[in-house]
Amino acid sequence: MVRNYASVAFTPEVKALQELYGSRQAYAHMEHRSSGTGLTDSDAYFIQDRDSFYVASMGENGFPYVQHRGGKKGFLHVIDPITLGFADLRGNKQYITVGNIATNPKVSLILMDYARRARLKIYAEVETVDIKDCPDLAALIIPEGHENIAERIVLLHVIAFDWNCPKYITPRYTIEEINEMFKPLQEHIKELESEISRLKKERQPTDLA
Repeated sequence: MVRNYASVAFTPEVKALQELYGSRQAYAHMEHRSSGTGLTDSDAYFIQDRDSFYVASMGENGFPYVQHRGGKKGFLHVIDPITLGFADLRGNKQYITVGNIATNPKVSLILMDYARRARLKIYAEVETVDIKDCPDLAALIIPEGHENIAERIVLLHVIAFDWNCPKYITPRYTIEEINEMFKPLQEHIKELESEISRLKKERQPTDLA
């Protein structure tokens, strides 16, 4: 069972600031809501429909590090209601996130849907898995054609999650989303062009010779 998100996020210092600025009473109700059993089907659909997410880890020097991870939709898998997983593909070989989680496995994720102004926040603990040790899991998670650059499997054990309000999220659209939005207009333009071509042919003078 996952924990209530507020029970993780609202540390004593956070609560003190909420009290100071007048929001503590409202957030106290949020903090005492019952915990969930895990990700729902709609949560899972949202996660697996993403082509990127942001993950924050904490370095040994006390500085946080935020990394953008991207891939084709579905590269972040929902393995079960409390476990996510993805293939760690070879990149620039800085290994900052991997190094950070070696000493502190706690991370925070943000998943964005800019078009629909939706944002999912997740607290998780990370487990890295050697690909050779879990061939079945590797077959599920590693994208086809990327087997040679997959270095490890990363499992995210969900501790808590919550949805943010859409305020201040500026809508942005991918090329795929824009093309889908304009598809009816493009079809209408084709119909009009076809009708114009037909009318032009009808108006051409008949050869009487």
